[in-house]
Amino acid sequence: MARKIIYTDDAPEPIGPYSQGVLVNGMLFVSGQIPIDPFSGALVQNSIEEETEQVMQNLKAILQAAEMDFTNVVKCSIFLTDMQHFPKVNAVYGNYFDKNAPARETVEVSILPKNARVEISCIAVR
Repeated sequence: MARKIIYTDDAPEPIGPYSQGVLVNGMLFVSGQIPIDPFSGALVQNSIEEETEQVMQNLKAILQAAEMDFTNVVKCSIFLTDMQHFPKVNAVYGNYFDKNAPARETVEVSILPKNARVEISCIAVR
């Protein structure tokens, strides 16, 4: 099994015992990203749209570190602390995918790390 840890300074430092991404036999498993600005370390808390944009930029940075992009993504998981935010999160998220969007689920959770309101993880394939 070929296993490689993916890391980039362009995404937030992990806040626990996990990797930003793990590449195994051409499949990239990207850890859930919350809206942390990787350069300041601050949680983006302006609007749910800006928070989602930061999450997607964090995912993009990890994908790029593995020499992939959003066209390689086959599955996403979205976690929201309030399902009322779904339409706005979905609109920002949708800007990153063409008509061949990946499979996904969106679930409401009671709390996320650092009290973020949105977290997204993904799986990509070369």
